[in-house]
Amino acid sequence: MTSRTPIVLAASAGACAMALGVAAPAIAAPDQAQDKAMVSVFHGIPGMTVDVYANGKPLLSDFKPGTVTDPQSLDAGTYDIQIFAAGQSPHGKPALEKKVKVPEGGNATVAAHLSADGTPRLTAFTNDVSKVAAGKARLTVRHVAAAPAVDVRAGGQPVFTDLTNPNEDTATVGAGTVKADVVLAGTDTVAVGPADLNLKEGTSNVVYAWGTANKNLALATQTFSGVESMPDGVHAGGSGAAVTQNSSDQWLAWVAATGAITVTGVLVARRVTSRRG
Repeated sequence: MTSRTPIVLAASAGACAMALGVAAPAIAAPDQAQDKAMVSVFHGIPGMTVDVYANGKPLLSDFKPGTVTDPQSLDAGTYDIQIFAAGQSPHGKPALEKKVKVPEGGNATVAAHLSADGTPRLTAFTNDVSKVAAGKARLTVRHVAAAPAVDVRAGGQPVFTDLTNPNEDTATVGAGTVKADVVLAGTDTVAVGPADLNLKEGTSNVVYAWGTANKNLALATQTFSGVESMPDGVHAGGSGAAVTQNSSDQWLAWVAATGAITVTGVLVARRVTSRRG
C-alpha cells in the first residue's frame, strides 16, 4: 500500500559525481511546542558546495552534497530561503531562492536537488512522523535525481514503481534489515545500490535518490524515531539523523542568533535562476 504525493518547487545549478549516503542512527524525538515546526535541510545538487541564508541571515555555510541536517524545532512562519555558491556574497543574485511557509506542528525537509531534466530545484517535503503499529517501520523514497522514472526494490521485489522526480512514495513495512536498490522503471537495470537499509521498529525512514543518471546516482537517508505505537507514548514531532554534525551546529548557532526559519510541505515557491520562458 503506497501513496504518492507530488511536490512543487525550483532552485540551483549542479555538475555530477557522488557517493552512496549512509544513514546515521535515529535520535530520540524532542518535545515540540504547538507554535513550532521541525525543519531539516537536504543538499542533493552534485558538485556544488553552498551557503544557505534565511531572511538574509546565514543559516548554513560550506554545505556539501549528500548532507542532511539534524531537524530543529523552529518558530512557525514564512521565510525567504536563498542559496549561494559557497563564499558568494549574500547581496548578489542567489542560485536558488524560495519563500517557504510552515504551519504550527509541521515537520519538513527542504531539499535542494535537480529536476528530471537537470534543472536545479528547491523542494519542501512533509515528513510523516505519525505512529506505526508494533513491529513496523515506515519507508519513504523520494526521487530527487536528474533521472527518468524508477522502481524501488527490496530484496529484489518492487516496493514502489514508476516513481518520478520530484515525487515520493510511502509504505508501512515490517521492521528489519532489507537490501534495497533502485532500477529504471520496468527494467532490471540497476541505477543505485544495492544498499542495506536498517528499518528499526517504530521509525520513519526517508531515502533520497539524488544526483544524475549515468554519473553515479547516490542514496542518502534520514531517520525519525519515536513513531512507534505505545499505550503511554506521547508523539512529539519526530527527529532525524544528521549526516554531519557541523551543519547541525551551524544551524543551531543561526537559530540562537535570529530566532528561526520554518518550513513545511505546503509552500509558496519562486525560481530565481534557470528560469525558462
